[in-house]
Amino acid sequence: MTTVGILGGTGPAGRGVAVRLSAAGHDVVLGSRDAERAAQVASTLTGEITGASNDDAAHCEIVVVATPWDSAVATVRAVREALAGKIVISMVNALTKEGREMLPIYPPRGSMAAQIAAALPDSHVVGAFHHLPASEMENLESSLAADVVIFGDDAEARTAVEALVNEMPGLRAVVAGSTSLASAVEAFTAVCISINIRHKAHSYVTLAGLSI
Repeated sequence: MTTVGILGGTGPAGRGVAVRLSAAGHDVVLGSRDAERAAQVASTLTGEITGASNDDAAHCEIVVVATPWDSAVATVRAVREALAGKIVISMVNALTKEGREMLPIYPPRGSMAAQIAAALPDSHVVGAFHHLPASEMENLESSLAADVVIFGDDAEARTAVEALVNEMPGLRAVVAGSTSLASAVEAFTAVCISINIRHKAHSYVTLAGLSI
């Protein structure tokens, strides 16, 4: 059992990851700038999930960054010391809505994972959880059977995140490679969301032909 903190975890994406992590037997701390709000949200979720401040969440063994893209770097910088030496999972996508479509935004370093890694030079940043439908994640009764694309430059950290994802019900981890793939992985989230908007669906990514 691992303690997992989720920075900015009160939004739909963070809640979904929290529920699936808890279902896998992990203790989850849902972080927020507002600890009272985090506690209130956590009380509505299925599983052993507690609400706390982002600072408290950052003291867990593994930490997930689930904040909006435009506040992610500032959030992790504020808890940089607590995150030193730890695996930090970035699930952040820089996106903007134009009409009925989501479009990717490319930050200065090419991806949000790279932006976060630059802000946390003493942490092991791994990307995961980008293409998942939040509502299906939060509902453990859904028939979700999704692949989670994982990337990162630290092979040991990637392996640890792969194992964590494979413990979560309804998910299969697929390691893609290094952080050089981050921009493409994050940008594809815009395609996934746009498809779901257009078709009023909750589709997700599955990769056929793999023997893992």
